[in-house]
Amino acid sequence: MSDLLLVLVVATALAFDYTNGFHDTANVVATSISTRALAPKVAVALAAVLNFVGAFLSLEVAATIAKGIVDSGEITLQIVFAGLIGAIVWNLVTWWYGLPSSSSHALIGGVVGAMLVAVGPSHIYGDGLLGKVVIPAFVAPVLAFAVGGIAILLIYRIVGRLLPGPVTRGFRLGQIASGSLLALAHGTNDAQKTMGVITLALVAHGSISAADPEVPFWVVFSSASAIALGTYSGGWRIIRTMGSKIIKMDAAQGFAAQGSGAAVILAATHAGFPLSTTHVISGGVVGAGAAKRLSAVKWGVAGNMAVAWVLTIPAAGITGGVAYGISALAGGGTLGPFVVLAVLALVAVVLVRARRTPAALAEEPA
Repeated sequence: MSDLLLVLVVATALAFDYTNGFHDTANVVATSISTRALAPKVAVALAAVLNFVGAFLSLEVAATIAKGIVDSGEITLQIVFAGLIGAIVWNLVTWWYGLPSSSSHALIGGVVGAMLVAVGPSHIYGDGLLGKVVIPAFVAPVLAFAVGGIAILLIYRIVGRLLPGPVTRGFRLGQIASGSLLALAHGTNDAQKTMGVITLALVAHGSISAADPEVPFWVVFSSASAIALGTYSGGWRIIRTMGSKIIKMDAAQGFAAQGSGAAVILAATHAGFPLSTTHVISGGVVGAGAAKRLSAVKWGVAGNMAVAWVLTIPAAGITGGVAYGISALAGGGTLGPFVVLAVLALVAVVLVRARRTPAALAEEPA
């Protein structure tokens, strides 16, 4: 029975990885699409390929997820499953409303919430959670904001007297390079979260050692494939928010935002920080816009995004905790996760029907 549960958990993890891909596509391609540096389908396809490649370049973030935030010796397959459900639900809710939120923090919040309900706070590494998740969550977007703002001011100073046409064409070409680097950086950081969670599941199953868990190659390959497929499917609701609802970017701003985002993400990946790529690129976009003119930024939209960011870890944590509670009440084991999936399916059907009913009623003849 534990083998069946492991298969269910791995499949759920890869489903999360897929939602991470289409949820975070906007981080990588929105600026290139909005400035017309790349056609939408070309931008998404390029991002998908580079996300896949990037997933093979580092395993530092996967190691952090696997052993730096919760006690891997106390993890169970039910805890991992519940944490994944918390992350997937939050990803889908924010995608539905077109809000760029952090898939990374949703995953961490879901696992921590499930762990709290299951075994209490003593098996959660507070120092790791604070030092490698919470503090970087605040520092990274501010750093990207500053780098993006400084970069665009320097760019305008250098090219300010040149003809706009050739400058725009040049920066659109530059965006292909900076956007590609951002996609590669995204793959190095985000795909690794799923690798770390699947590794936790393998530890709980007893397939690998809890003392020094290493990520198997098949986990790397399957995680890279899932996030690439999700990226290729494209999260168009969020792309619209990132590409035009925060600021109306020119090609130079897009280049500055992408370059600053890629630099911060690659530095964080090297240090093993499971960073929110959404936070980082959003910080770069706002910085590049605000440095040109404060009024160019739609601060209301940016504020809504900030609220979603603050809510991500606790909201996913609560959902993960509830999912674990339902699973435990159903008897745990293999039955519990299937009951959770049934409850989620029922809630989804009710919400969809509730959303469609007013429109359907409006169309009925008087």
